[in-house]
Amino acid sequence: MDALGSRIKQLRLKAKLSKAALARRVGVSDVTISYWESGTIRQIGHERLVALASALDCTLADLLHGTPAPPPQHGVLHIQVHQSAPWLHHGDVPAHLLGGLPLPGLTRDCHLVTPGHGETFDFLAEGDLAAVFPLSDFARDGLYVLDYLGKLTIRHLSRTSSGDVQIRNESEHVETVPTNALPFRLVGQIRARWKLVESKDIHAIEPEPTD
Repeated sequence: MDALGSRIKQLRLKAKLSKAALARRVGVSDVTISYWESGTIRQIGHERLVALASALDCTLADLLHGTPAPPPQHGVLHIQVHQSAPWLHHGDVPAHLLGGLPLPGLTRDCHLVTPGHGETFDFLAEGDLAAVFPLSDFARDGLYVLDYLGKLTIRHLSRTSSGDVQIRNESEHVETVPTNALPFRLVGQIRARWKLVESKDIHAIEPEPTD
């Protein structure tokens, strides 16, 4: 069994999927899944790899390279562009730091996150903090963490009067798409942010609105 085949099998078992169930999600036969896992078929097209990653709830990096999720440090999770959302792997880590934050609407279901070293996200710079509530459905206008083609990104989503969804990045570029054709997977909503600022040579975290 080659490395990719082994990872497909491990991720399938972790997701508690049979070969037939995974095959239905990816759009292939269960025999093809067996061939992939055994290494009989070593070349898998990009479209199938993306479908596999989505079906197995992982990123392409997890699937192709077996990249582990970064460990939590002091209750704060590090997010990285080429890693899956860390709260998907550390859901049992208590967000104990949220108890002392003076903001309504934050619950222990939220996770404190910050960009990993050298990572760049729209709306969240290195050193900033965000309280993220894990979800998979678009609930209301605001900032969301998205899994787009195996990469994490942050975008502002809003509903139009016609029911479509507007996707906006930090540079104010706007794209409008139908609700039933969203080009990404939602993994979390940002409920609050704290921006790292410099004041008299002292770094401080200041809260700012998420909408």
